[in-house]
Amino acid sequence: MSARPVKHSLTLKGHRTSVSLEAEFWQAFREIAAQEQIPINALAAEIDAERGVDLGLASAIRLYVLRHYRDR
Repeated sequence: MSARPVKHSLTLKGHRTSVSLEAEFWQAFREIAAQEQIPINALAAEIDAERGVDLGLASAIRLYVLRHYRDR
């Protein structure tokens, strides 16, 4: 299990941004995007649009992944 976050670039609204997540969260995030049959950038854009201003994108993605697997 990797404790250190890994930085990856995403494109949101035509702009590049980087998000740091632990390897396990990246893997789960990719799996969810594949299950939903949407690109990872599109899923990230959906999460970004729904998150509040007080919540960072990395945290919003982690919570999305957690909820996804809890709801299964």
